[in-house]
Amino acid sequence: MNFLLVAIGGFFGSILRYYLSFILNKHIIATWIANISGSILLAVLTKYHLEYNLSESIWLLLGVGFCGAYTTFSTFGKEALDLLLEKKFIQATIYIITSVIITLLAVFCILL
Repeated sequence: MNFLLVAIGGFFGSILRYYLSFILNKHIIATWIANISGSILLAVLTKYHLEYNLSESIWLLLGVGFCGAYTTFSTFGKEALDLLLEKKFIQATIYIITSVIITLLAVFCILL
């Protein structure tokens, strides 16, 4: 049953991630939004899972499955590298720094 919960969550996470990319014309902002919002959701789920006894089923469905498929570190790495190879150093720096800093600050604030 656990595998099914992760698979169902992953199905919906990947569909939402694709839809976000589609409506934003595969612009780099789609990955930025997905990674930050997915990390925030995962932080909220983690807090509830650890402190308020969020059920294991919900954790597997949303935390592992949905967030795992919705966020996309591999695309982030590819897009950052593409910007660097295109010599768009300022954009690459902003993309990398804001992705990491905003995510870490948001997760830190949620888990406090």
